[in-house]
Amino acid sequence: MSDIQEEGRVCKPHQPDYANIEIVNIEASSEVDDYQTAMQQANKIADNKLEDYMLLSWYDRDRDFESPQHSSECHADSAIPGYVDYGIYHGACLKVDFEKGRFIFFYRAFD
Repeated sequence: MSDIQEEGRVCKPHQPDYANIEIVNIEASSEVDDYQTAMQQANKIADNKLEDYMLLSWYDRDRDFESPQHSSECHADSAIPGYVDYGIYHGACLKVDFEKGRFIFFYRAFD
């Protein structure tokens, strides 16, 4: 990612802070052909990694749907999609990412 030069200043595009979030990347799989099967697999991963959890936010690139619905509308000029921002700032500790953003799920653990 390149920096943006503007009137003598250098602006670095804002990136999400995943410092406290475990990220599980799933490469292309013949078993994942739609959102429902991706969500089932993501929930199994969350079952194995977290005792008690909640799905906070998700994105389905195939249908261009997100949850919370319309969360990216208030992020129109932002480099961070609304579902990512929502997940991070509502306590996500696990991100499951299928096929480099095709399906993304953010989970929060309860203590």
